[in-house]
Amino acid sequence: MTAVVAKWGNSLAIRIPRAVAEQAHVTEGTGVDFSVEGDNIIIKPRKRKKYTLDELLEGMTPDNFHPEFETGNTVGNEDW
Repeated sequence: MTAVVAKWGNSLAIRIPRAVAEQAHVTEGTGVDFSVEGDNIIIKPRKRKKYTLDELLEGMTPDNFHPEFETGNTVGNEDW
């Protein structure tokens, strides 16, 4: 499969064919890393780090919990 390099503002761009994107699990908004090996440009999707609940709560102490606050009367379907 081939593509053509195009100008995009002050940068260059290529379109990733759908079949290639699907094989690489790349979707719109996926972060990628670029590297150069010889004359080859390597594009790798960034893996999103998965956090555990303990990692997310690591910095929480009773001093930095936010208190509850009133937001007014319920409206529409938000009433439980």
